[in-house]
Amino acid sequence: MNVEIWSDVVCPWCYIGKRRFERAVASFGHAGEVTVTYRSFELDPDAPAQRTGTQAGHLARKYGMTIAQAEQASQQMTQRAAADGLEFRFDLIRGGNTFDAHRLLHLAKDHGLQPEMTERLLRATFTEGLPIADKPTLVRLATEAGLPAAQVQAVLDGDAYAGAVRADEQRAARYGITGVPFFVADGKYAVSGAQPPEVLLQLLQRAYDEASLLTPLAVTAGSNSEASCDNDSCAVG
Repeated sequence: MNVEIWSDVVCPWCYIGKRRFERAVASFGHAGEVTVTYRSFELDPDAPAQRTGTQAGHLARKYGMTIAQAEQASQQMTQRAAADGLEFRFDLIRGGNTFDAHRLLHLAKDHGLQPEMTERLLRATFTEGLPIADKPTLVRLATEAGLPAAQVQAVLDGDAYAGAVRADEQRAARYGITGVPFFVADGKYAVSGAQPPEVLLQLLQRAYDEASLLTPLAVTAGSNSEASCDNDSCAVG
């Protein structure tokens, strides 16, 4: 079973959703059969490399809040994150454009390190307050996740994986995805938002149950019913 997760590395709910999904997989009876692919979604494609001012100020402008309301919203989000074992530091968060980070996530996928890279980028954003669009910072984070530094630098110096990022975003548009995280299991079942682990577990179970069902075709008269292998033996005719 393949679960695709559309997310952005500056989305707090995506970090919470990642933890909740991991808990769902851990309680799933077939966890070893679940593969995860992170898909690109830019919440703000026009974001600058690094935002100026405070996170509260940015939220207040974006959502038409007062500074006090924005600070209260950040405090509530911090408490939600703590309940899922995460430390959010909104006093440190810088934000910024995530296009290069998404390109590196595709490089990480080719190396089988996408979950590790996703975790490293999210922690860098929400716990460490690192500049997520700064190229030297991205090189350091990627190498800490296990990627070869030379390949990381080559991606950042060119336009590799730009098409892959755009393709993910185009698929998101076709699916009608307007917010993240967004989970799709085997291209059939979807859950929107950082739902509780039990809801995400239902997604996994539903996809697994359907994949396990077989629809037999009617056997026509005169067909060779012995043309199969069973019980460690085959009839060879």
